Amino acid sequence: MDIEQKENKEINKLSLLIVAVIVLILIIAGAAYYIYHQKQQMTDLVQGYELDKETLEDEFNELSLQYEGYKFSISNDSLVALLSTEQAKVQRLMEELRTVKATNSRRINELKKELETLRKIMRNYVIQIDSLNQLNEQLKKENKQVVAQYRQATTQAANLQKEKEQLTERVTLASRLDATEINVATVNKRGKAVKRIKQMEQFVVNFKISKNITAPVGEKTIYVRIMKPDDDVLVKSRADVFPFEGKEISYSMKRMIEYDGEEQAVTMYWDIEEFLSPGVFRVDIFADGNHIGRKTFELEK
Repeated sequence: MDIEQKENKEINKLSLLIVAVIVLILIIAGAAYYIYHQKQQMTDLVQGYELDKETLEDEFNELSLQYEGYKFSISNDSLVALLSTEQAKVQRLMEELRTVKATNSRRINELKKELETLRKIMRNYVIQIDSLNQLNEQLKKENKQVVAQYRQATTQAANLQKEKEQLTERVTLASRLDATEINVATVNKRGKAVKRIKQMEQFVVNFKISKNITAPVGEKTIYVRIMKPDDDVLVKSRADVFPFEGKEISYSMKRMIEYDGEEQAVTMYWDIEEFLSPGVFRVDIFADGNHIGRKTFELEK
């Protein structure tokens, strides 16, 4: 009887051990399945992040191409400069997006919001461009009507008056100064030409006042305005203004010259002491109350 009891006890112990092993195997199998499932979910999630990032890159690139297309479809220099500035912002964010990890969802979402903001700005520009096109069409129609009415009402006296006005205008235009061969150089503190904004210490503006024997000779004050991509004028003091077309407008630099009717070279310098953003800049030159020259140039970061 004792032997039988011992055998039963051994069998029970063996059964419990088998059950425990089976339970342990089930637990290990369940844990392995859970880990595999979690890993698969993580892989799918990362792939989703990568796809989301690629889609966002495509949207930034598409917006940049839209800006490029509109720049070539309009002739308004100020609007082209604004479009170039916004396009530079798009390209800068696109470059940042390419360096951001796909799993950085916080920054990805921030870039999505910035993309939406840039799209809203683009829509505003599209409205302005459409308005300009509509205005041009309206002006063309009105011009045709005015021409037709003018032709109907033309008389010999009107023709004589017109000839007189044209003659006066030609005399005025003939006596006006003209700035040619305008060039803007960007140099460092040693006067060496540089292209990167952070290396620039000075703008050097070179141009020539053309020969004009009909223009009044004597002292002439030359004013130069340097416009940033956002149409803000570079100035050393807000008090630096001059009269133009009934208004007081700011200037960046001025210089007095003695004009004798012959061609005269002029060089002016602007010390860069402010932060400059990349984009299209513009130089406008004025003399005798007239706008006599313009030049655009682009800075790279």
